[in-house]
Amino acid sequence: MPDEATSSLNIRELKVTFDTPLGTVKAVDDVSFELNAGETLALVGETGCGKSVVAHSILKLLPANAKIKGQILFRNQNLLKLGEKDLAQIRGKEISLIMQNPALALNPVYSIGHQMTEPLMVHEGMRKAKAILKAKDLLKRLRFIGPDVATRAYPFEMSGGMKQRILIGISVILNPKIIIADEPTTGLDSRLRDMVLEELRLVKEMDRSSMIFISHDLKAAREISDRIAIMYAGEILEIGSTAEFFKEPFHPYSKKLLDSLPERGFNPIPGTSPSVIHPPEGCKFHPRCTSRKEICSKESPDFVRIKDRDIKCVLYS
Repeated sequence: MPDEATSSLNIRELKVTFDTPLGTVKAVDDVSFELNAGETLALVGETGCGKSVVAHSILKLLPANAKIKGQILFRNQNLLKLGEKDLAQIRGKEISLIMQNPALALNPVYSIGHQMTEPLMVHEGMRKAKAILKAKDLLKRLRFIGPDVATRAYPFEMSGGMKQRILIGISVILNPKIIIADEPTTGLDSRLRDMVLEELRLVKEMDRSSMIFISHDLKAAREISDRIAIMYAGEILEIGSTAEFFKEPFHPYSKKLLDSLPERGFNPIPGTSPSVIHPPEGCKFHPRCTSRKEICSKESPDFVRIKDRDIKCVLYS
C-alpha cells in the first residue's frame, strides 16, 4: 500500500460522490494507491467505473455538486486542502492533465502557438519570442512534422490525431513531474494510437516524469505501464505489476476482463455494471461473478497481498 518514501503521489481513502436529483452517485469509493517516482501506473476499467473521476479529483477539477473525502498527498501537502490560488500554481506546472477530448480542450479562436506559449508566459514569465522557440523545439522532439506551420495553425485546421498530439505538447511544456493522461487514445485508429503512446513515452522520459495512464484499452495499458490498477464500480479490485497481471490475473473480474479481449476469444462479461446510486451490498462484482460465495453478498472484502499484488476478494483471504 502507499509508501511515502518512494511515491511522488499518494492517494488515501479517496471517496467522491455527486448529489443529483435521482440520488447520491457514489463515483469513487475508498480508493488508495501510490504513484512511484518515474513509473507509469495504468488505471483501467469499464466505462463509468470512476477512473476519470479519480484523475480530476487530483487537481480538484470536478463539478460543483461533487463531494470529496480522503487525502491526495503531493510533496507533503494534501491537495484537497489547498485553495484555488495554490492549486493554480500546481496545475500544469507540477501536475499536468491531458484531457480525453482535444476538440473541447483546445480553444478554437486561438492559434496553436498561442495556446502552447501561454503557460510559459504565465507560469515562468517567459517572453513570447522565446516561448515560441521552446514550443517549436518541443514539437520537433515529439517528431511533429512542420512545427513552424503547426504553431501558426488553428485547431480546426488539424485532424483529430494532430490535435491530440498538440494537446500532449501543451500539457507537458512546463515539464511537470506528474502527467495524468485521461483516455488519450480514445477514438484514434491503430496507427495514431501507437503514435500517441510513443509520444507519451517520450515526454515522460524527457523529464523523468511519473504518469497515471487512464484507459479502458487493456492493450494500450499493457504497452505503456509498469503497474496496473483494475477499477470496478468506484473501487480498485486488483493492483500490481503489469507484466505479472497479464501473465496471471487474480481477481475474478480481472480474469473476465482479459477474457473479453478479442485475442482471448472476445467473451463478454455477463450481466451489467451495478448502479452507482444503489450499489449492491458486499462485493460489488458478486452479482456477475461465477466464483461468488454466500459471504460475497454480505461483506465487502479487504485487500490481501499476494506476490507483490493487492487483491480485494474473499477467495484470497
